[in-house]
Amino acid sequence: MPLHQVVEPAFYIVVVLDLVSGRLNGHDKDTLGLAQQLANRNNGGGAVVAIAFGELKDDSLNKAGVDRLIHINDEQYAHYNPEQRCNDLQGIIGELEPQHILLPDSINGGGDLGRRLAAALQQRPACGVWKLNDDTVICRGSAGKRDITRPLSKLLLVMEECSEPISETRHENILMSQASSPLANGKLFDQGNISVDPNAIPLAEAGFILSGGNGINDWEQFHHTASVLGATEGASRVAVDDGNMPRERQVGATGTWVTAQVYIAVGISGAIQHMQGIGQCDKVVAINTDEGCDMVKRADISAIGDSTEILARLVELVEQRKQAKQTNNEGDDK
Repeated sequence: MPLHQVVEPAFYIVVVLDLVSGRLNGHDKDTLGLAQQLANRNNGGGAVVAIAFGELKDDSLNKAGVDRLIHINDEQYAHYNPEQRCNDLQGIIGELEPQHILLPDSINGGGDLGRRLAAALQQRPACGVWKLNDDTVICRGSAGKRDITRPLSKLLLVMEECSEPISETRHENILMSQASSPLANGKLFDQGNISVDPNAIPLAEAGFILSGGNGINDWEQFHHTASVLGATEGASRVAVDDGNMPRERQVGATGTWVTAQVYIAVGISGAIQHMQGIGQCDKVVAINTDEGCDMVKRADISAIGDSTEILARLVELVEQRKQAKQTNNEGDDK
């Protein structure tokens, strides 16, 4: 791919990444795509500056449209600390004076942080942005039931599919130095994660889904595998129509559209409606006996073989890993 370079940026567009588990998700990539539209509109010359808080595991930022990178990483950023992040962002914005600031309007931090930043900057944000038109943006309002056209704001909280992600160019991804900000006098304290039943998570919001189809021979084993993995259960339309899974578990255009970070499709050939429903999933894993099916072609990783044997082996490996981790933790406590 050709390299897009901005030697001396005329202005900056700042994007604050969600970075779920330290990696770009589909929402981040769409946000970067919209940022590049803003950087190249009119006469262009702008550079997209991505801001990453905490651990950064992704090495594909250059292919996602990042011209410059500010990485702020410390032990405190491994936890929920929106007040400190908002404080850091105010310092960066004061220094760079960007034309626009973009955050994903998401449940993964961007929506909350963007609204805090708007209050701190005394800026009226455009929320739920899904389309850019010249000097206006179209936002979703009334619980997503109507579109609202408003002037292009400095601070934009954008929705998924607000833009096509960058796919035809590489970018420099040059690291910019950033002095640490003073510690914010926070009133929020992260008390850690609370375990929840994965099936209590709405399918549309689940980050890890194990989905079964017509190729499942042992549904009890399927449920046990989902429990061991800590995955939310999904299903194909055929599995639902056959009575093996409830209707609310159906994934696809005629069921629920999902945006999981990891989607494991077991015994699902890949009907067009199902493929549409998983279009925004980051990583797809296929377990199937047919190496030529559409799901295997779509998948990032595939395991070809009998699903019963593969799931049994998967459960065995996960339980071995859990046991080894427990043994190591007990050794550390002694």
